[in-house]
Amino acid sequence: MFTTRPELAGTFGMVASTHWLASAAGMATLEVGGNAFDALVAAGLTLQVVEPHLNGPGGEVPILFARGGQGPGAGRPTVLSGQGVAPAGATIEAYTDLGLGLVPGTGLLAATVPGALGAWLTLLRDHGTLPLDAVLRFALEYAESGHPLVPRVAATVASVSEHFRTHWPTSAATWLAPDGAPPTAGRLFRNPILASTYRRLLDAARGPSREAQIDAALAAWYTGFVAEAIDEFCRYPTMDDSGRQHRGFLTGQDLASWTATYEPPVTLDWQGWTLAKAGPWSQGPALLQALALLDGLPAAGPDARYASAVPDAELVHASVEAVKLAMADREAWYGDVAEVPVEDLLSAQYTHDRRALISDRASRELRPGSPGGRPPRLPRHVADTAAGIRRSVGEIAGVGEPTVDTRGTTRGDTCHVDVVDRWGNIVSATPSGGWLQSSPIIPSLGFPLGTRAQMFWLEPGLPNSLAPRKRPRTTLTPSLASRGGVPTLAFGTPGGDQQEQWQLCFWLAHTLGGLDLQAAIDAPAWHTTAFPSSFYPRDMTPGEVLVESRLGEAVIADLRGRGHDVTVSDAWSLGRLSAVSRDPETGILRAGANPRGMQGYAVGR
Repeated sequence: MFTTRPELAGTFGMVASTHWLASAAGMATLEVGGNAFDALVAAGLTLQVVEPHLNGPGGEVPILFARGGQGPGAGRPTVLSGQGVAPAGATIEAYTDLGLGLVPGTGLLAATVPGALGAWLTLLRDHGTLPLDAVLRFALEYAESGHPLVPRVAATVASVSEHFRTHWPTSAATWLAPDGAPPTAGRLFRNPILASTYRRLLDAARGPSREAQIDAALAAWYTGFVAEAIDEFCRYPTMDDSGRQHRGFLTGQDLASWTATYEPPVTLDWQGWTLAKAGPWSQGPALLQALALLDGLPAAGPDARYASAVPDAELVHASVEAVKLAMADREAWYGDVAEVPVEDLLSAQYTHDRRALISDRASRELRPGSPGGRPPRLPRHVADTAAGIRRSVGEIAGVGEPTVDTRGTTRGDTCHVDVVDRWGNIVSATPSGGWLQSSPIIPSLGFPLGTRAQMFWLEPGLPNSLAPRKRPRTTLTPSLASRGGVPTLAFGTPGGDQQEQWQLCFWLAHTLGGLDLQAAIDAPAWHTTAFPSSFYPRDMTPGEVLVESRLGEAVIADLRGRGHDVTVSDAWSLGRLSAVSRDPETGILRAGANPRGMQGYAVGR
């Protein structure tokens, strides 16, 4: 069967990511004796430099991993949360007193504690083997000596260049030429101020041991010069997409009081696999709910049909309807609160009752369930959206991925990286936030803050209502799967609300269709927008399904016959997946990466 690239196979190590330079940095780290955790951190730090429109040092990252070998904790999937929290001063009242009904999507008011660096260094300290300079050297080199800009970075800067010139002069100074022109794709781009931040971090990394040196670097970031610069910068008003200037709530004390945390994942046993996801502060359990719903349907049973890597319409229809139900529950129940009823949401009885709602016709309703008999409550904005009430742009500006101003939007996105090594360590991470277009550059640091607090609701009493020191419910969601109790597969994708859906396409193609990693990544993808988006302007389009044209005319016609409003997208347009795996019996390592977007690559041997 033809694939865009071969599925890589070897025994030494595999790295797959959304940018070839990050994959190469990870592989180079394996080649000098580093393990999968060292390689992941090297790749992740590189992504912050070479995909600055998709993530940055001011952003966040959830990480899912399992250690190989026989030691304590070996083989146990674990989540490391690098999602920063809302500032101590970020109360609902603080925003409403500013006349805001929703958190703006750009500027300083949406900043949470930047958690990505803390998570990368915590993973390196606790599970890596190399010193900080050995994994930071790639990012430092690309920031200092330059890297060729991919076209999408240049296009993103061009789209916000006027905003930079008018409102964010520190970003203009970093990204625009002296005459105000945006950078050109393919040309070397340097960020010497970011490079100096990295050098100062290395200078601070002093101590009698590798671990002590990394702790010293963490202290420099969260209580030292980085925290001080962030605190000072947030005291100055800056324009956001409310159309007004605001100071930020984030302080140095907020950084000092935060650390990355280890957590158990949420898991689901599914047809011989166990799939692990981050908890309901992410949207991760939604994939588990969708799979649980599919598990009792003939479309996903032993007779599931994939012809030439293309699923039949019955499977596409069933997966779309399962996603609608899972995402309706996400809206009603998910958030960074202790009382999310995860066990009930994944219980056999609840799943059985919800599965009965899936018919042979496309649903056009948003139907959250009542786990454990609890009545669902949707945010007013979501309830209005589901009822077809559309608010004006002025009322909703600032929700979702970074918006430039009230006249239009510039979308941010996300990265992904997976690594497996010869010792059986396997890890998956989805870094995002701190986009160059989301917030102005801090002039002494060379990077902007993130804007993840925009995903909170300013309506009290909801699982995802804003509260101090609380994580926003994020769409970032890496995956780790085991067979026979042994972690064997790590995968994920950028894509906001579509992350679970495109991962579902991959999962079904790999587990039901029997396709190898690369073929499953290459297989035609689809997703629905029939639930409220997490991003500006949080619309939903009841009944809509977007499909790659390669699904074929017969499948598309069948879906339309079932009542779906099918929008046919380009043949290679949905998702940017990557994946790695390890066969525990043979030790063979495998990897694949997405051809869509022309940036993702897997490397290995």
